[in-house]
Amino acid sequence: MTHLAATATIHHATTTATLPDALPALPVILAWLTLAALVWALGYAAACAAAPFARCRRCDGHGKTITPKGRVRRWCRHCDATGLRLRWGRRLFNYLRHL
Repeated sequence: MTHLAATATIHHATTTATLPDALPALPVILAWLTLAALVWALGYAAACAAAPFARCRRCDGHGKTITPKGRVRRWCRHCDATGLRLRWGRRLFNYLRHL
C-alpha cells in the first residue's frame, strides 16, 4: 500500500532509522572526544609556552580602575597594576617543574 506524503506524491514513505542504529558506537564517540581533548590540551600548552601571561580579568588589562570621568580610581591589586596575569596552565607547568 502506498502512503501519501504531505506533498501528495505517490512515492513510498521512507522509513527512519531507529535510534540505536542511527548513533555510532560508544567507543567511537569516546575516541573522538579523547582526540578533541588531546588537541585542545596541546594547543593550550603551546599557548602557555608562547605567551604565559594574559590580560587581567579584573582590570581588563589596564592595571587600574578608571572612573567615568577618566581618572584613576585605584591601581589593580589583583595584577599589581601590570595588567597581566599568569595563565593557569603556566601555573600548573611551573608547579610540576618544581616538584
